[in-house]
Amino acid sequence: MTLPPIDRQRAVDLVGRFAGVPVLVVGDVMLDRFIVGRVNRISPEAPVPVVRFESEHIRLGGAANVAHNIATLGGRPSLVGLVGQDAAAAKIRDRLAAAGIRGEGLVEDRERVTTEKVRIVTERSQQVARVDYEDDRDPHGDVHSALVGRLKALGRDVRMVLVSDYLKGSITRAVMDAVMGMKASGAMVVVDPKIPHLERYTGATLITPNHHEAEAATHRLIRTDEEAAAAAREFRTRANCDAALITRGDAGMWLSDASHAGSIPAVAREVADVTGAGDTVVATLALALAAGAAIDEAAVLANIAAGIVVGKFGAATVTPDELLAALELNLQPPAPSP
Repeated sequence: MTLPPIDRQRAVDLVGRFAGVPVLVVGDVMLDRFIVGRVNRISPEAPVPVVRFESEHIRLGGAANVAHNIATLGGRPSLVGLVGQDAAAAKIRDRLAAAGIRGEGLVEDRERVTTEKVRIVTERSQQVARVDYEDDRDPHGDVHSALVGRLKALGRDVRMVLVSDYLKGSITRAVMDAVMGMKASGAMVVVDPKIPHLERYTGATLITPNHHEAEAATHRLIRTDEEAAAAAREFRTRANCDAALITRGDAGMWLSDASHAGSIPAVAREVADVTGAGDTVVATLALALAAGAAIDEAAVLANIAAGIVVGKFGAATVTPDELLAALELNLQPPAPSP
């Protein structure tokens, strides 16, 4: 079963409501660095390509990219997460400020290196290698207490919490307990998950595993819509969540909750880079739900946003105008075959 497309005027109304909608983002904050060059020979020292440097690009990553997507769509994100006391943390703060996102929710840990992913990329957006700087241990002591404290302070009266979990230490049991306390007070909770933490998300409003994560959680292969439907139902049971949205790459998405079960076909015209696409999906989902969208409407908008962002280089964002233009294009009937 394919879910129906969203009504054009309804989409315009919903996107128009994005402006100023508050969303609390908690998760693993990262910096994405892209070193771009040209490959025209193999090293004489080892069988590896020699990349001749051409340019370097720095982007917000992880939960910071989620917050950036929400801000670009017009929402008002607050961000809670861990950083070190290093140059990468300073760059994150600078870029958050440039995007209009306040950094008071960032907790510094002098014993932790800020998570940074350095990708070496050719001129055709092909990755040659990736270097990760990270400390994925759970925080402890005063740092952990400060993290939970910032979350609770920024989460007072919040109506939407988005958890961006990359297994880099920010999403502890105590953090998730605080988040679920907000749900008990009336907030919705959207989770971009990692399966080792599945039990921590118990009671979430919506969890968005990709198809590999859904397979790992349910021990089921997902190759067809029927298999996606069965896996989504089982995932909801195992995670004890209200709804699941399985992202399936070029196969689109599968949504499952008490009232909906169906596929959402992929809409990407051209795929340049899938880096950060999941961040765009959860950001659009959470913002649309917070703006009053039904869950199927939010999923359709998130699917369209993903189709836009994979056509861009690196961790990227989507504007309201881009979202509405892509929606209009998606609603056009396909051109007749010659």
